[in-house]
Amino acid sequence: MPRFLTLTDVAEILQISSSQAYALVRSGELPAIQIGGRGQWRVEQLMLDQYIDDKYAETRRLVEEAKSGKTS
Repeated sequence: MPRFLTLTDVAEILQISSSQAYALVRSGELPAIQIGGRGQWRVEQLMLDQYIDDKYAETRRLVEEAKSGKTS
């Protein structure tokens, strides 16, 4: 696996559109860098892995909160 991924690669991995991947980067939710004279975006594989891990943790918290709310 390469160290840096294009936004197209990220979109394929997350199974989202390229415009959604771009929106994640532009919002700062997914850290990325711009490379080259044309400023093409690249996402480091480690940053994508961390983003995915964070989303799993966020989902676990939401599920636990929902469970707590139902039993209260």
